[in-house]
Amino acid sequence: MSLTCWKCGNSLADYTLPLRRLEECRKCHAELHVCKMCEWYNTSVAKHCREPIAEEVKDKERANFCDYFTPRPDAYSSSPQDEAARAKAQLDALFGGAAPAQPSAADTARAELEALFGKKKE
Repeated sequence: MSLTCWKCGNSLADYTLPLRRLEECRKCHAELHVCKMCEWYNTSVAKHCREPIAEEVKDKERANFCDYFTPRPDAYSSSPQDEAARAKAQLDALFGGAAPAQPSAADTARAELEALFGKKKE
């Protein structure tokens, strides 16, 4: 089994199993004994865990004491896993990209000053 970090994809082949609760990735320093690295993790089920009797873990990216933790080799994915990121990508695809850029605060302030003092735009 070839494990990789759930966050950056760095190989964890030289780590000893079972992973300690406070084990961290040497590259990105992400905690590894986390729900997102577990075989039971699944966002399509209640509490994002397929193990029916496991206690709920609120933060899926922080180390926890779950006794059912089993690291999974395919935990890393370069595509966005976050529901909000996935929804935003779908909206961008549907409506043709990101929203138009908003003027900066400095540009807005300058336009207001010019309007106040009557300077015309060139």
